[in-house]
Amino acid sequence: MRYIFIILFCFASLFVRSQTETTTTEQQLENQAEADETETEDDTYLQSLNHLRKNPLNLNQADETDLKELRFLTALQIQNFFRYRNAFGALVNIYELQAIPTWDVETIQKILPFVTVRPVINLKEELGKRFSDGKHSLLLRETYIIEKSRGFKQKDSANATSFYPGSRDKIFIRYKYVYKNLLQYGVLGEKDAGEQFFKGNQKKGFDFYSAHLFVRNIGIIKSLALGDFTVNFGQGLIQWQSLAFKKGPDALNVKRAATILRPYNSSGEINFHRGIGITLQKNKWEATVFGSYRNLDANMVLDTLTNEDFISSFLTSGYHRTNSEVADRGIQKQLAFGGNITYRANKWHLSANTIQYKFDLPVNKSDLPYNTFALYGNRWANYSVDYSYTWRNVHFFGETALDYKNNHAALNGLLISMDARADLALVYRNISKGYQAINANAFTESTFPNNEKGLYAGLTLRPSSTIRIDGYADIYSFPFLKFGVDAPTTGRDYLVQLYYKPNKQVEVYTRFKSETKQQNYNPDNVTLSPIPFIPKKDWRVQVSYKVSTQITLRNRFEVLWYDKNGPQSEQGFLTFLDVVYNPPMKPLSATMRLQYFETDGFNSRIYAYENDVLYSFSIPAFFDKGWRYYLNVNYSFSKKLQGWFRISQTLYKDKNLIGSGLDEITGNHRTEAKVQLLYNF
Repeated sequence: MRYIFIILFCFASLFVRSQTETTTTEQQLENQAEADETETEDDTYLQSLNHLRKNPLNLNQADETDLKELRFLTALQIQNFFRYRNAFGALVNIYELQAIPTWDVETIQKILPFVTVRPVINLKEELGKRFSDGKHSLLLRETYIIEKSRGFKQKDSANATSFYPGSRDKIFIRYKYVYKNLLQYGVLGEKDAGEQFFKGNQKKGFDFYSAHLFVRNIGIIKSLALGDFTVNFGQGLIQWQSLAFKKGPDALNVKRAATILRPYNSSGEINFHRGIGITLQKNKWEATVFGSYRNLDANMVLDTLTNEDFISSFLTSGYHRTNSEVADRGIQKQLAFGGNITYRANKWHLSANTIQYKFDLPVNKSDLPYNTFALYGNRWANYSVDYSYTWRNVHFFGETALDYKNNHAALNGLLISMDARADLALVYRNISKGYQAINANAFTESTFPNNEKGLYAGLTLRPSSTIRIDGYADIYSFPFLKFGVDAPTTGRDYLVQLYYKPNKQVEVYTRFKSETKQQNYNPDNVTLSPIPFIPKKDWRVQVSYKVSTQITLRNRFEVLWYDKNGPQSEQGFLTFLDVVYNPPMKPLSATMRLQYFETDGFNSRIYAYENDVLYSFSIPAFFDKGWRYYLNVNYSFSKKLQGWFRISQTLYKDKNLIGSGLDEITGNHRTEAKVQLLYNF
């Protein structure tokens, strides 16, 4: 009975036909934040989509790399596109896409804002335009938490032993030049809240700097990367640094697909390489080599027996505020190098990959049971072979890998178009308990590919042009211990989602998700305690309605049950109402949200994607009881200058402290203000 009033409010909102357009990408980002318990700072994908909106991809000139960048297409759809173009020549009209097998109406609608059909431009003409016809942009963003946390209060106290010496604002600045997807260069700087700026430990200004130059398609040079870049191999078993999704509402999104080298110009300070990389292509052969040297944040420990230093753990927060954080900055020196060689035929490809690491200080993690097979020593290496084959409406893909200690990992999958209205995805992974890889990110249950066996099956049905049904089942096991789990365990996940779009004004989806995993639970400190199965179930309904050409409404209702009827039972609830004002050909647009949440604790937390300023997004985790609102305003001062302002606030009920440690705020509310300017020239 506790949620009756709020449920009635939510369904009343549904009956007035609330919502704005929702995307699978938003849900995937929510799932990613929930799995990793953190938000990514990599905005490369958002930059790419915004660039393609203004400079659509010419499908007559696109290669496999270009279509992979869209992320809306399955491997089978990409293969069928090239089969069609090879058979019938250049496309004459965009409407020809309807004739390509496995390309349904929903897929075409997703990619239409980002593609076009034009005659092919000669490469020599392109070379002359690269440095003259591109777009320059300068972005400046400042974020400020209005309430003062304990770390900033202690700054003024004579008795404080730890505090934040820097200012309370977070500053981000980025300059970038882009010509289509052929030339890109830029530089950025970022300072987090609490870090000093042109003084103290940061006499050079920003805490983090990044620069890059990236060139594509110059003769046999397919891509050239200088400065900061990311590297992606195969299916992510040995290396994958670009944004990649795992299980989510798009049941067919199971294959990793991206170029090996990609430019990096985001504010995240961890997941990239710094050096040089080059990809050469000749006929059906392609080869990549790269080298990188970086300073990494880490915890250094002195071994009193040997009197030698070693690294106990790597730090990934990117914060350098307190004396201890500054002391850990850049302690570990990392040299990384590797390469790839690929042969591509009409229906298949075969690649060999390797990456090698050399550390200045040896890695030696804590002597705990779950660290038995952890990475250690001064060097590491991984090797793999990845492959794909397309036969009619079946696409097979996979990767098999070894690490420095000859531990193995394998991931294999199938994408099958069973009918014009039914597609199936299957993925089997078998990763040994000792396998380790740095910067890996495969399609697994765990954050990193390690100590896991599992079988995933996903199905997409399109019974009509207005209805889509997605579902998956994933059964997996962990043969060895994990952090927080003191025995080999098993688990299972299920999801089913119904998407309904009867017309251009209304969009509805509802989904049910179930996860069951074994986790430690030993409140009585029994010597031999069983590892119980902990179920978590989640039901969501979201409705969008386009009231007019100017206003769209969106409403979500979500309930979560954690360990229902068990000793750790918790329940969570969240609902919000969005109003999106976006009049065509007008300089002003805005998004507003009012949200209520109520959960029994952290285990029943619920994540919700929030609209933000351009190239930014927020996915907070909500728990306890409270309200949240935000207002996001965009104004175009001219064709060259745009501005954004965002204010958000969370108000908690029955709470007088928010956060912990130096981030603790006294009171029941936390308010964030953000200002951004973008100048294109």
